[in-house]
Amino acid sequence: MSDTVAADQLRLFIERIERLEEEKKGMADDIRDVYSEAKSQGYDTKTMRAIVRLRKMEKHARDEAEALLETYKAALGLG
Repeated sequence: MSDTVAADQLRLFIERIERLEEEKKGMADDIRDVYSEAKSQGYDTKTMRAIVRLRKMEKHARDEAEALLETYKAALGLG
């Protein structure tokens, strides 16, 4: 592969990454807007974010995390 072809290919990769980064930023802005709208409606966004994290987890991982949290709370007298 010639230097010109390699440079062109590298430039195309970089440009694709830049476009994807811009899309990612746009999506992050949209997500922030949804949380802001929910907050203005009286919802607790910290709790909503926790629910979103839990829903991403597989059931067994979520069950383990919840059991561990309960164990720690009990050890600290918070349960």
